[in-house]
Amino acid sequence: MARAHAFEWLLEPSAEQTIGDVVVLAGNDAVLRKWCIDRVVGGGDWNSVDGDAVQWSDLQDDLATASLFDFDDGKRTLVIRRADKFVSSNRAAVESYLAAPGSTVRFVLELQSLASNTRLYKAVVQDHLFVHCGNANDAKQGVTAAKRRQFLTKFVAPRHQAKLNADAADALVELLGEEVGLLDSEIAKLAVYTNVGGKIDDSMVREITAGWQGKTVWEINAAIASGNAAEALLHLDKLFGNGQRAIALLPQIAWSLRRLGLATAFVQYREQTGRTWQFEEALAAAGIRRGGEVQASRKQLQSLGRNRASALLPLLLDADLRLKGTHSAEGRDRWLLEQLVLKLARHAPR
Repeated sequence: MARAHAFEWLLEPSAEQTIGDVVVLAGNDAVLRKWCIDRVVGGGDWNSVDGDAVQWSDLQDDLATASLFDFDDGKRTLVIRRADKFVSSNRAAVESYLAAPGSTVRFVLELQSLASNTRLYKAVVQDHLFVHCGNANDAKQGVTAAKRRQFLTKFVAPRHQAKLNADAADALVELLGEEVGLLDSEIAKLAVYTNVGGKIDDSMVREITAGWQGKTVWEINAAIASGNAAEALLHLDKLFGNGQRAIALLPQIAWSLRRLGLATAFVQYREQTGRTWQFEEALAAAGIRRGGEVQASRKQLQSLGRNRASALLPLLLDADLRLKGTHSAEGRDRWLLEQLVLKLARHAPR
């Protein structure tokens, strides 16, 4: 029937036309899933059950009970929240229902993930509505930075009666990461600084969102470059103590360090091809062109030394993949970021 990503589906004016008797919402972003549920339900009668605590046999009456109220199409919606365990335990029954769903109740499954090679996924995509609710760039799902930028400017910002330009949207993702809930909360805060319908631009984001937090992240990176792991961990603890999360902090810490890593890769390429290089040229190739920024970055590269600077890109990539996978749980995410800081700040043998 239909397959879409939440970034596009929530913006689609006629998205309601694609909603049939079965809807599956799958992805790691809880806020995207919630907004999709809200759109599926609309103003209709609905209820939800916890997938961790329900079996298929518990749903028989619910799936056969029509709405007592005449909202919209008169169809009641039943949402199975956190349905991953439910689907695993009742896969045969769910697949059977999807083959011939009832028309009395709209059936919605909310999942963290659904593999594309399963019969359930194929049945949903063929006959029903599947909305992917992941927040990370994913070529297979068609998720790009451009689509996220459009979603932030055309869907999220208008929710707070504000206008967000493209540069400001990119700056928010750079500072806070890809989690939509964090981005939504920050846009709501920024909207307070403008009149109704006011503009949020890049300079406002960097002044207000970065603020003391940006200063602390800069101090972390300065401590890493100088090899002062203890100071870097103290600043990191301050950010955690103020409610910041590892998934939002890593992009901020990685942003400037990644550019130093790119500059180092430029130098290594020049040397391997027998060509000369200058610091300013290498930094410019990594996007560092402003006078004061060039001087500070040059000092950081000199403090890092060849070995540690060469390790920046592999270590940052490894941390990003782990934070979105094996170390996404609370506690493990903080441990991963602290371990990364220790690895980056440790002086390597020269």
